[in-house]
Amino acid sequence: MSKKYMGLDKNVACGACYILGWLSGLIVILVEKEDQDIRFHALQSIVVFGGINLLHVFLVTSLIGFPLIPILGLVMLVLWVILIVKALQGEKYKLPFAGDLAEKWLSQIKI
Repeated sequence: MSKKYMGLDKNVACGACYILGWLSGLIVILVEKEDQDIRFHALQSIVVFGGINLLHVFLVTSLIGFPLIPILGLVMLVLWVILIVKALQGEKYKLPFAGDLAEKWLSQIKI
C-alpha cells in the first residue's frame, strides 16, 4: 500500500499543487511538512502562478500591455496543463527559472 499525503497518493498531491494556481500551492506548502517533492511542486506553483498574476496586474494597469493579456492567459493555460500532467505522471518537471527558485526556497524555508 502506498503512503498517503494529505489523504492522496503522492502524484495526485503533487498535481493538486497546481489546481488553483498559487493559492493551492500556498495551501499545500502550509499543510505538507514531510515530502520534499510535494513541497517542491507547491513552491513552483507559487512562483509560476504568483508571477503570472503579478504580471497580469501590471498589464491591466498599463495601456501598452493590455493587448498582451490574452497571450499571457494562453501561456498560463499551457503551463497549468503541462505542470498538472507531469506531476500526475510522477515526474519532477522543473521549469527553468521558477523551478530553480523553488528548489532554492525549499532548502531555505522551514514552514
